[in-house]
Parts: sequence; structure tokens; C-alpha cells
Amino acid sequence: MKNIRLITLLSVLIIAFAAIAAGAGLLLPGGPGEHSFMSVRGESVTLYGQGLYKNESVSMAAQAKGQDMVTLALGIPLLCISLIMTGKGKRNGHLLLAGTLGYFLYTYASYAFLSMYNSMFLVYTVLFSASLFAFILTLNSLQKDRDRLFKDTLPVKRIGIFLLFIGCSIGLLWIGKILRPDPVSGAPLGLEHYSTLVIQAMDLGVVVPLSIASGVLVLQRKTIGFLLASVMIVKGISLLMAITAMLGAMLYAGVNVSLAELILFPGFTIWALYNFVLLLKHTRKLA
Repeated sequence: MKNIRLITLLSVLIIAFAAIAAGAGLLLPGGPGEHSFMSVRGESVTLYGQGLYKNESVSMAAQAKGQDMVTLALGIPLLCISLIMTGKGKRNGHLLLAGTLGYFLYTYASYAFLSMYNSMFLVYTVLFSASLFAFILTLNSLQKDRDRLFKDTLPVKRIGIFLLFIGCSIGLLWIGKILRPDPVSGAPLGLEHYSTLVIQAMDLGVVVPLSIASGVLVLQRKTIGFLLASVMIVKGISLLMAITAMLGAMLYAGVNVSLAELILFPGFTIWALYNFVLLLKHTRKLA
């Protein structure tokens, strides 16, 4: 695999810094405790008031802690495993590495741009940068091998329909949320004291169109579609598991979560795992 030394170096950096960032999010003590204030839009917001996320809302702090747990329990181990598999020349390892790096890129882009400023800001920035360049290098290496990634028996309809469905569902979920503003402030529900909807912008601007394009290209049996689909599915599994953990953390913290989110995201996670198994079963072995 081309650039493997540089990708390995960046990945080791990601592992070390992600452990620091997630550990700080879960373990740092201190803070005045929960308290409320009025946002500039006239919305009453309750701040978490503890540890690293003391200036986040209760809802956002619960999501961040859920994400930190998934990063420590799943993201970092997956990155270690994919690095070892890639080092042994296994093609499944290349796909897993690209998808896992996509998870770290998405996660720490959202931390760097969405979170209230805290002592981990520079760590988030390093993680965002290292993940971005490692992801691009890995994708470039896979792109040159894309024609030989999968067997002709790959069930393209099942995978294509999954990608189209998940892209459309996430798009409709977020658009529905944005178009139902708070009757008092006029801002979308859940915006709280934040400047804008960063997650929704990333999903509607990147994840949704990429998922739909991947689905169409896979159904047309275009080789670039197979590469994009494999990356989207692996990245999707890690992100969907993180979202499921966030929803659990939000429920535990007493935050209101919609029934649609409670049903859709765990269901998507199981469906994504099924498609990942399909990909693994139909991946060609290196000659």
C-alpha cells in the first residue's frame, strides 16, 4: 500500500490524541453544576456545568460523552486492528482503515467546529488535520486498486438500496427538524445557544449526497461506486454506533429524544453491519 509509513504515523498520532481527548471528556472533574441562562435568541438553555463540557448544554454534553465512550471502546481498537491488517497486506484491512479514518475525521471536525471552546481545542485541531490527511492518502491508495476490490458476485442491489435509503432518511430527518422552528425564538429546535447546526450541515452537505451518489453508482456497477460504498458503510457503522450511544446517554441524562431517532439509528446500525458482512464475503483476496 502506497504511503503506508506516513498513514501509520498519522494513525498512531490519532490513536494517542484521541485517547487524551476522549479520556479528558469523560474524566476531568470540576465546575459549578447545572445552571440555566437565556440565549441571545430568547431560549432558556441548561448548561451541563461539569468537567470538560461544562459550557455545553445538557443535551450536547450527553452526546459528547457517548461519543467519547464509543471512540475509546470502538474507534481506537478498530484503528489499531485495521492498521495491523493493512500492514499484513489484507485488502479488508485497507477498507476498514479508510472507513475508520472517516469516523475520526467526521468526529473531530464536529468537535473542532461545534464544541464550546475548551482546553482540548488544539488536540481537536490536530486530530481533525491528521484524520483528514490520513483519510485522503488511504483513499488515494485504494482508488488505484478499485477495479479489483470486489468479486462479480457482490449483491449490488441490496447495498445500493441501503445507501439510497439511509441517505434519504437522514436528509428527511434533519430537514424536518430544521423546518420546525421554536415558536418563541424562531430558531430550529435543538439549536440552543450554539451559533449554527454544524452536524446537520455536515450531514446534509456531505454525508447525504455522498451516500445517495454511492448508491446510484453501485446500482450502475461503476467501480468508483464500489469504493465509495465500502468507505461509507464502514464509516457509517462507527458513526451510527456512536449516535446510538449518544441517544442512550441523552435518555440517561433526561434529555428528550424523538421516537423516530430511537428507532431509526439503531435499526440503521444493524442494517449497516449486515451490508459490511456482505462486503467482506465478496472482497477479492490479494494475488
